[in-house]
Amino acid sequence: MRRGVLISTLAWMVVAAAGVGATQKEQGAKSLYQRLGGYDKIASIVDDFSVREDADPLLRPFNVGFSTDSGKRQLQMLKEFICERTGGPCSYLGRDMKTAHAGLTITEAQWKAAMGHLGAAFDAAKVPAKEKGEVLEIFTKLKPEVGVKP
Repeated sequence: MRRGVLISTLAWMVVAAAGVGATQKEQGAKSLYQRLGGYDKIASIVDDFSVREDADPLLRPFNVGFSTDSGKRQLQMLKEFICERTGGPCSYLGRDMKTAHAGLTITEAQWKAAMGHLGAAFDAAKVPAKEKGEVLEIFTKLKPEVGVKP
């Protein structure tokens, strides 16, 4: 009986979510992905972020020990993650945040530095403050899962 209730509830949520999406499309509302400028814009922002991160001695330890190919794969995963989370057509197929960051012992200072570089990359790409804030909020909500240490 409970299983039936759960399935019914999930089905209702899917239908409701579909209705919201349809209403937004009917009203001409653009997704965050579209407002950011699409995949190419996201890719250029992530590439800029990577250069900034690599240049930061505080964050450099997170990029040591990877082959060139593995480093490119990590950047691709970040592009897909942002694309998917902002309503784009991508599918992030990486690990969950907790698993992906387990054992890294990311400090608050490193977190702030990374978010600062990400924000600077959005600024350099001339992304409006509203959209930049929405993307940074996506990451801020993930902070507990990433396991940032005070």
